[in-house]
Amino acid sequence: MIREHAILPVRPGREDAFLAAFQTARPLIESRPGFRGLSLSRSVENPSTFLLLVDWERLEDHTEGFRGSPEYADWRALLHSFYDPFPEVQHFISVP
Repeated sequence: MIREHAILPVRPGREDAFLAAFQTARPLIESRPGFRGLSLSRSVENPSTFLLLVDWERLEDHTEGFRGSPEYADWRALLHSFYDPFPEVQHFISVP
């Protein structure tokens, strides 16, 4: 399993609109092959910052499958305008 990790810096004052857009976007990622789960958390110290964790079966399910899909184009249109700066995405695997 691969865990995608992204800190989402949402423009201050746009948090509620982001959360509404995320609810629309969520089924786009959940429908993709290899998707295993997702959580979105909000920072206590900085309420404009969100943590997105997405579990994938394989790295390619995210980097090629989702990002190369029509669903990703819709995801991008719904969410990317909220970020400043644009989030850095990293992928992690469990270690024993």
